[in-house]
Amino acid sequence: MTSLPLIGEAVAVAAEPRLAGAKIGVVTFPGTLDDRDAARAVRLAGATAVPLWHADTELGDVDAVVVPGGFSYGDYLRAGAISRFAPLMSKIIDAANSDAKLPVLGICNGFQILTESHLLPGSMIKNDHLKFICRDQVLRVENANTAWTVDYQNGQEITVPLKNQDGQYIADEKTLDALEAEGRVVFRYVGFNPNGSRRDIAGISNAAGNVVGLMPHPEHAVEAGFGPSTNDGTDGLGFFTSVLTKIVGGDK
Repeated sequence: MTSLPLIGEAVAVAAEPRLAGAKIGVVTFPGTLDDRDAARAVRLAGATAVPLWHADTELGDVDAVVVPGGFSYGDYLRAGAISRFAPLMSKIIDAANSDAKLPVLGICNGFQILTESHLLPGSMIKNDHLKFICRDQVLRVENANTAWTVDYQNGQEITVPLKNQDGQYIADEKTLDALEAEGRVVFRYVGFNPNGSRRDIAGISNAAGNVVGLMPHPEHAVEAGFGPSTNDGTDGLGFFTSVLTKIVGGDK
């Protein structure tokens, strides 16, 4: 009889030697919940996870940054509004907007922080049903040319967990039209809009494609047997392999 591996022993992919030197920073704020999950996803993809503290004043030599989910500063005032002023965020904003275009991924609360930081347009408000929701969610990949999606295909459907209470993405019609026209809607909800987000938007990018934010949690779908039942539960791993592909120069 074949038994499932113990948590901590499952290996999703074999790390490629060419990716071994890549360093992905994972930021922790007071109230962050998913930093360890994000760091594990980075390691499973083949890179080194570098812990970053919100009060740090330097990014170091990381090749990309993940701003993970949780409830930074307890979501007081507004989700992500306080975190936006953390010392490390100013460094992330500068690096993302620099000529080097540091890849930055914001997941759930991280997405909220990126909108508050104006790295991404629009805003996040409470779900239209005013309740916390937790479920496996189907997403359609609308743009497979960002730093975090090059290992997917346009139109591909993936399933990753979703868990939020402030997950409704909103923006004015002009901004929404621009996102659509410029191909900056990266993910869209399929079959069910879980939070009332405008135009079923689940994730977006900046104009350069190096900054991506989304509400669902790809870091919870990276190990066979421990994520959603679809495709062995590893649909989220492509986020982390994609940025490594980008870092080593394997653009499409």
